[in-house]
Amino acid sequence: MTDHSAEPGIADAEALETLRRLRGSIDNVDAALVYLLAERFRATKQVGKLKAEHGMPASDPAREEQQLARLRTLAIDAELDPEFAQKWFSFVVAEVIRHHVEAAEER
Repeated sequence: MTDHSAEPGIADAEALETLRRLRGSIDNVDAALVYLLAERFRATKQVGKLKAEHGMPASDPAREEQQLARLRTLAIDAELDPEFAQKWFSFVVAEVIRHHVEAAEER
């Protein structure tokens, strides 16, 4: 709630500074997420090459279900909507499988 008795300029300046600080924090988290996703995809591309070399299927539904259950639990512990975590995971897995299929086709 805003204190309307304070000078408008001071309150606005404080709000703008808080906004700037919060946005800086968001920008840092976004950068970290990009680098973490890049690291994840480097690892999954290696998995895709290994699977292709050994004739393994691109998709592993049992592993995906285990991971999904684990991530939903982590999301709940982190106070993140588990449905959102599931959507994110499904999106990432679809991209991983696409990479694995490409690796198999290149062999």
